[in-house]
Amino acid sequence: MVNQNHMLQAALEYASKGFRVFPLTIGGKRPAGDLAPNGCKDATTNEDQICEWWTAKPDANIGIATDGLCIVDIDGGDHPWMSDNHRLDALAGTPVSQTPRGGRHYVFRQNGEPLRNTVGRLADHVDTRADGGYIVAAPSVVDGKPYQWIPGCELDSRDDLPTVPEWIVELLATPASRESQVYSESAPIPSGQRNSSLASRGGILRKLGFSCEAINASLQETNRERCEPPLPEDEVYRIAQSVSRYAPDVTASAEADGVLWSDPDEIGPSDSPDDPGPFPQSLLEVPGLMSAVMGFNLATAHKPQPELALAAAIALMSVLTGQTISDRYGTRTNLYILGVCKSGGGKENARKVNKDILTEAGAEDMVGPEGLASHAGLFTAVNLYPRLLLQLDEIGRMLRVLSNPSAAPHLSGIITVLMKMFTASNTTYIGDAYADKDRNRTIDQPHVCMYATTVPNSLYEGFSAESITDGFLGRILIFEATDHAPQRQKPAFMPIPQELIEQVRYWHQFNPCGMAEHVRPRPQIIEYDDRAEEVFEALETEAYQHQIGDNEMIASLWTRTNEKARKLALVYACSESTQSPRVGVEAAQWACDLSRYLTRKLIHTASDWIAENPFDESRKKVLRIIKGAGTKGMTASQLCRKTQAIRKRDRDEILHNLLSSGIVKQETIQRKTKPLTVYIAQ
Repeated sequence: MVNQNHMLQAALEYASKGFRVFPLTIGGKRPAGDLAPNGCKDATTNEDQICEWWTAKPDANIGIATDGLCIVDIDGGDHPWMSDNHRLDALAGTPVSQTPRGGRHYVFRQNGEPLRNTVGRLADHVDTRADGGYIVAAPSVVDGKPYQWIPGCELDSRDDLPTVPEWIVELLATPASRESQVYSESAPIPSGQRNSSLASRGGILRKLGFSCEAINASLQETNRERCEPPLPEDEVYRIAQSVSRYAPDVTASAEADGVLWSDPDEIGPSDSPDDPGPFPQSLLEVPGLMSAVMGFNLATAHKPQPELALAAAIALMSVLTGQTISDRYGTRTNLYILGVCKSGGGKENARKVNKDILTEAGAEDMVGPEGLASHAGLFTAVNLYPRLLLQLDEIGRMLRVLSNPSAAPHLSGIITVLMKMFTASNTTYIGDAYADKDRNRTIDQPHVCMYATTVPNSLYEGFSAESITDGFLGRILIFEATDHAPQRQKPAFMPIPQELIEQVRYWHQFNPCGMAEHVRPRPQIIEYDDRAEEVFEALETEAYQHQIGDNEMIASLWTRTNEKARKLALVYACSESTQSPRVGVEAAQWACDLSRYLTRKLIHTASDWIAENPFDESRKKVLRIIKGAGTKGMTASQLCRKTQAIRKRDRDEILHNLLSSGIVKQETIQRKTKPLTVYIAQ
């Protein structure tokens, strides 16, 4: 934990030097909405306000509003600008901050026409922060790593800052400068950078309003002339299609056409991320052991739930391959999975089937506790049985503590341990330190898997910006039932198929290197086909584009998409073959499609629930209710009854906002008595 006075002292010091500050989330980059609901617009140099903020939240990171400033933000320590001495000399003589990822913030003062924030105008992954923006300032910590000023280049008085170099001002004033730079580059693009480089160039063109066909033509030419070796043409076309799914940047297109917007708000509010739709039925088709588990599950269920049957089968396969399967990158098969279904919808059967199968196969040591009272209890359970499947019901309550850990600190500790164990599956997990050294414990390669269930509202009501960006939800695969009230069927009363039992027993006893008991596990390495690697490379490129181009919440949820896909592919390969598992293109495509879909679905759901302020919370509640009514719509009286807690004036303002932005439409149904007003989500 950060020294409780450290952040406050730093914030006051910035203010004394003339820099307006405001609080960010703990460990994050977003404004702390409960303290500064208007973000950088709330930034101040007022000492009383600053003390009030950081007394309420001592560990809050520090944001500096950049109005009147110009910060050159170079992303990543391996950026070409960081190795260009001429470029660095041109930036010398000004304060420089190093970011947790090795990037740099060069701080200048504006002197002339006001500058705005830009993305990639100077070069790929070289942004600027100016009027209307902010930066994260040292000693803020993100992902456990601090921002820090370069020795000898610390921030001094605002008035003493050098003015922004003229060559930067000229580049920022040239709308097409970034596009021109892309096409003036002639360096070869080596294997391993081809997908990301082409996706970056395609993203630039899409922001400027280019069509998919135009982007594809440009990328095909770049691929032929610069990629070594060139990618297949259909792969390049898929990249063009991928970047074309995003709406063009209205401001960038307007600038490229010579149009200046007088007010950015005239562009209108952005819609929430697209709903990827219902669970793709093709993803339910899996081979081998997982298919057998799903079949038994669905046959014996009173209310069959295919999506939850798949989720539980994946969890079962992930624990069976624990500590014995890996790829060359060190990826292990431990997965955290949530099954979401309304009460009475049939979510219990999948947990029961997994427990019965493991017990029948003599693998009951893998059946973990069905409740967790403390993080110490979790550690003890995993210490006894390092390969463990936790099957928990109503986990929504536990996840809600992420937004308020002080309400149940013992549950918050469980979440922290689960996060650490997820990452430590291929190394050693070190437990809490005690004064009594005999109580200190470590676990070698803990393989904790989870299949937990919850009802939707219990889970989603706990969503907050901090619960998203802290990393736990980014580690989870959330499967929601397509049909929350399936038709009841007469279940088959049948024993577990013997062939299924034998396959489970095989993996439970699988010992790839003839390891003796208490010897450090050495897993079998599963190889990838070349075409499978290309599929993962494409997903990694897509995820990377989201991480650098989307807001912090969306970016954080894409961070582990590729990692989860590789875990899923290993599970698929081992389900398909016990004798010679290998990740082929089908396994890779299924895994990437599933990980991508679940990420997009989570982002869409989170955007419907996470609010930046009380008004936004009410707005999203009204929108969820209208969406829930489907195509038949919601009458004004029905909406009033369902939103009685919202003041009429606020409800009217919310409806006006939703209607004017085109998110909701209003229809009038003529009746004999009087017309009926209906609201329908678009």
